[in-house]
Amino acid sequence: MGVTVDFKSLVTEERNPNTLNLDKLSTLDLVTTIQQEDFKVAQAVNAALPQISQAVDMASEKLKHGGRMFYFGAGTSGRIGLLDAAECPPTFGVEDSMVQAFLAGGKEAMFKAVEAAEDNYELGAQDANQAKITNNDIVIGIASSGRTPYVVGALKQAKEIGASTVAIVNNENSDLAKICDITILANVGPEALTGSTRMKSASAQKMILNLLSTCTMVKLGKVYENLMIDLKPTNLKLRERAITIISMLANVSRHDAEGALVASRNCVKTAIVMLIKKLNHKQATQLLQECDGVLRKAL
Repeated sequence: MGVTVDFKSLVTEERNPNTLNLDKLSTLDLVTTIQQEDFKVAQAVNAALPQISQAVDMASEKLKHGGRMFYFGAGTSGRIGLLDAAECPPTFGVEDSMVQAFLAGGKEAMFKAVEAAEDNYELGAQDANQAKITNNDIVIGIASSGRTPYVVGALKQAKEIGASTVAIVNNENSDLAKICDITILANVGPEALTGSTRMKSASAQKMILNLLSTCTMVKLGKVYENLMIDLKPTNLKLRERAITIISMLANVSRHDAEGALVASRNCVKTAIVMLIKKLNHKQATQLLQECDGVLRKAL
């Protein structure tokens, strides 16, 4: 007979007293009841803002000095990490290596569940080693329970290497919290569907990663006012957005903005400096380099 693990201490595994009759409700009452639970997600994330702020400061300092940010997760948590990492290059113009995500079970697990992989502690440590993590990096473990062996294995290995570590969890007193430098706890309470952490817990994790990556990039100078000035115009939508940003900030026509974008070799920030400071591409690039790539300093 196998040995089971007692999950009774996990709030995310408890039955929610507000949703005991889901299978008896009308459709409107059903979706209303579940949505009422979702309102609690933002409140839980709001309570964790001090810790999120600490993680942003830690991440921006690491990345500013050439470090990288890694996400480790399993199941839904890992897929959310992959999603956030994949969005960073087109949104903020960073290299693919700056923000990386590892999912228990590998890339195949993104599209098809590989549930047993999350129980493999050694696999987590192995993936952390293969990532070539250094003490200049920040490593973030995402696990609703805070005890997922794959994630714990990865974070323990990262900690031994000397990397800075952050836990994003939905349960108190977790294994991850015991080994990480910063713990971001979003206590969303029991799920509407008992144990289905792809719901409130995952929504909280997505909100936290939105804050973590976006605010880190703001502090790295990837944003001017509230505009993504380092975006890569790799498709029609992004190119139109780039032209709009240049036109708006430099106060020129869209035609002139598009011309500057071409002259800047598709670098929005450089195009803005060229137009406002009346510089050529080489001069604008040099000025931005002298200002550590921060547009506000260059202007």
